[in-house]
Amino acid sequence: MSQVTSFVTSDVHLGAIPPDTVRTFHQWLRWTAERADLLVINGDLFDFWFEYRSVIPRGYTRTLGILGELVDQGVAVHLVGGNHDWWGGSMLTDEIGVHFHHEPVVLEVSGRRCLFAHGDGLGRGDLGYRAMRWTLRSRPTRWLFRWLHPDVGAAVARKVSRTKLRQGPQRRVGRDHEPPANPSPASDPAGRSDELRRWARNQLLDDPTLHDVFLGHTHLPIREEVAPGRFYVNSGDWLNHNSFVAVTGPDQAPELFHWTGDAKPRPLTSRGF
Repeated sequence: MSQVTSFVTSDVHLGAIPPDTVRTFHQWLRWTAERADLLVINGDLFDFWFEYRSVIPRGYTRTLGILGELVDQGVAVHLVGGNHDWWGGSMLTDEIGVHFHHEPVVLEVSGRRCLFAHGDGLGRGDLGYRAMRWTLRSRPTRWLFRWLHPDVGAAVARKVSRTKLRQGPQRRVGRDHEPPANPSPASDPAGRSDELRRWARNQLLDDPTLHDVFLGHTHLPIREEVAPGRFYVNSGDWLNHNSFVAVTGPDQAPELFHWTGDAKPRPLTSRGF
């Protein structure tokens, strides 16, 4: 993986993953700092995030510190708001120094023009979630939530969160294990993988200036060539796959990897696993 300059990941869900996975993610962040000039976290870095005027959620201090170190080293760090952490604000941008995007954004990634969106609310169907999404992101809702005690707000967020880890032998991540070999509908907590694939394909076909469309949300790592040299890529998650994407140059296809914890990432196949 020489000359890698950009990395993409998503769906870390800090606050819902075990401590050993958090440490593994931190190890990966420090590894990227030595190689990257751009890092994009495409939604749901946090399982819950809300910025009160003088309080931020507990449990993320070390992660925020490492991200700040990456920024100080000259790495451009972009966070795209997901359905769990859309309520990002000035603490992330002004104190940590990351670029926070509330909506889909087009970025140049190692010379490739790429569209980034987390994936929630895109495509057809899921009308109930779309209505809830509009309500949750409205100014009145944010204003009302701000008046909840932070402990109460966090408890409400935990109650409504549907983040789930695989249990037992199916969860194969870490130094000596591969990610699960056979994805199933249960692997896609949003149940939206096929629809998001269609949405991404349409974006690429409608806009010939795009090289790639990056999504998250489904927790399923996928790379699919929609047109010659142009890809839909889902970066997967850190709940079950410890997966990320590397982009090395304008003429190089994005590559999916599984972080093993030993600084030697293992490639994932083009169809996800």
